[in-house]
Amino acid sequence: MEPLEPATTPEPPYWAVIFTTLRHDPRDDDGYEQATARMLELARTQPGFLGVESARDGLGITVSYWQDEESIRSWKAETEHAAAQERGRSEWYRHFELRVARVERAYGFTRP
Repeated sequence: MEPLEPATTPEPPYWAVIFTTLRHDPRDDDGYEQATARMLELARTQPGFLGVESARDGLGITVSYWQDEESIRSWKAETEHAAAQERGRSEWYRHFELRVARVERAYGFTRP
């Protein structure tokens, strides 16, 4: 379900959406994992989507990467995604933060 490798992104600039969450009751799945998998599948079909990274250990952090702000706005308005957002507010999350940032520099390292 969740990617196990860092996202491969183009040379900057591009955009990042940082979604940080605390689940209401992490023991109660209530369709959460299925919805998460579906949102990843759906995001990958969206114009301007570049990649995603996600981790959860109590605090969940998902960073999705986008070509431009218009791509982010389109993703936010996508019907199935909007329904999942509402379910997140009403059932899954006790708190979340969403931050949108422009990536100006990026570099990494891979051990040979």
